Amino acid sequence: MNVYWLEQTEADVPAENDWLSAKEALCLDTLRFAKRRADWRLGRWTAKRALSVYLDVPADFGIFRKMEIRPAPSGAPEVFFGDQGAPVTISLSHRSGRATCAVAMSGVELGCDLEIVEPHSEAFVADYFALEEQALVASAAVADRDRLLALLWSAKESALKALGAGLRLDTRSVIVTPSVASFNLIGWSRLQARYTRGRDTGDRCADDGCADDGCTEDQVFHGWWQQAGDMVRTVVAAPASNPPIGLTFNGHFFHRASLLA
Repeated sequence: MNVYWLEQTEADVPAENDWLSAKEALCLDTLRFAKRRADWRLGRWTAKRALSVYLDVPADFGIFRKMEIRPAPSGAPEVFFGDQGAPVTISLSHRSGRATCAVAMSGVELGCDLEIVEPHSEAFVADYFALEEQALVASAAVADRDRLLALLWSAKESALKALGAGLRLDTRSVIVTPSVASFNLIGWSRLQARYTRGRDTGDRCADDGCADDGCTEDQVFHGWWQQAGDMVRTVVAAPASNPPIGLTFNGHFFHRASLLA
């Protein structure tokens, strides 16, 4: 199973809004704060750019106006042409003026996330990470600590998006295990994100499935992570996917281009 992805920056977004659908333009008008408006526009632009390739339609503003990204009741983005749902699954993330959109076929549980590598306190680790993850962070080299935290947090966000819940769930209910914790690699590396229902503290559930205290393992996501500069990217999916495939722009159309390691 393939997952595709595209990143765009604020500089890529047109100044005008004539590529938005009528409903999207109305939604934009309700957003009061400049940063929120910029992030929202960037996410919609990135999604439509990615979808123009995946759905094999020209990157034309007239078509973009017919293409609408709506929030599902869970908050996850859904794609429509008019009132007709498109046979596609997407996930969006934005951070520091950059956005990414992951795209897969309909029915896939999909999540993606971007995170900046930056310092975090020990209190942050204790509050938001399970004991297994805390131990992994404690054993990491000092030089790798911030990057590892960015990776773990990003993968948690991706898994929570794939679950359709976002940060409404306790972040400690998802345990992330990277297959390789080296940050000197080029390309994508594997990870696993295991969600356990009822695991609302770092030590409530046993590793064997929590049979005695009511916790049950609900979902295991297989995914991928990559670091470039101070940015960490993660993508998770169920069923498991091949390494994410990047989308590149050539002339007036996008083309699928493998970015495998």
